[in-house]
Amino acid sequence: MMEDTAVFNEKIERVLTNINKVMIGKEEEATLSLVALLAQGHVLLEDVPGVGKTMLVRTLAKSLDCDFRRIQFTPDLLPADVTGVSIYNPKELEFEFRSGPILGNIVLADEINRTSPKTQSALLEGMEEMNVTVDGKTIPLKKPFFVMATQNPIEYEGTYPLPEAQLDRFILKMKLGYPSAEEEMRMLERTSKNHPIEAISAVMDKDELMDVQEAVKEVYIDRNVQRYIIKLVTGTRNNSAIYLGVSPRGSIALMKAAKAYAYIHGRDYVLPDDVKYLAPFILAHRIILNTEAKYDGMTSDSIIEEIVRNTYIPIRKEFN
Repeated sequence: MMEDTAVFNEKIERVLTNINKVMIGKEEEATLSLVALLAQGHVLLEDVPGVGKTMLVRTLAKSLDCDFRRIQFTPDLLPADVTGVSIYNPKELEFEFRSGPILGNIVLADEINRTSPKTQSALLEGMEEMNVTVDGKTIPLKKPFFVMATQNPIEYEGTYPLPEAQLDRFILKMKLGYPSAEEEMRMLERTSKNHPIEAISAVMDKDELMDVQEAVKEVYIDRNVQRYIIKLVTGTRNNSAIYLGVSPRGSIALMKAAKAYAYIHGRDYVLPDDVKYLAPFILAHRIILNTEAKYDGMTSDSIIEEIVRNTYIPIRKEFN
């Protein structure tokens, strides 16, 4: 078992290396993407167009030899465009199901906040239930299944906020941001002839990925670390600046992400520092600030950072 873990850890490092070859200066974002994938969660990327959101997902899919699908969300997109549709075959005298893009392994849901709630719900069902409903029939999705959704900032024309219930389905939310001048120069040099994604190859297959996802579940988390998670979440429910705090789903998400983060770093146990580091990415998009806090210039990120600073971190001698 230890030998398998060592092999998997080496392959995880190679996946990260592939992403870093394509995405210059985005080591943290590459690691967070893998955290979500290994924890069997989904990612919401919020950023301006052109910073590499699509390329990150394509690189991840190619490195893992997974079926990659892309859904471009638009105002006129229908649920059937996501899930698929049954079409009558006159030769066979029966309906045939034509699968939609959600029936892939790694799905890029591009500009998810540009489409209607009805179409968003089709994606939401797949993310939460691992199946979709078409013409009254339940169709299971492929395994592994991972969604990385992107959205432009709300102030861009033609966009509107995602419902809170849908935001809660994403295990973490992050931004890529613009590269530094030095990183952008390296980017120009690497892409002057061929794009670096053409040179990478798969370093792990789908079966191995699912084995790692199962191994992540076995990572040990001490009860004191679990209590630390609950204190952080409870802090969002008792904060005067927060109208709606983190739900129990957020507690579970933080625990799963911490296990995946520990595994990526070669450990079979979770440290409080893992939880502390991940908390802003896991919790910030799950809270709603009250009107007064917004007028005072507070943000979800700043509130979560304050809660993390003011919450006692358990020390090792307290572990069982």
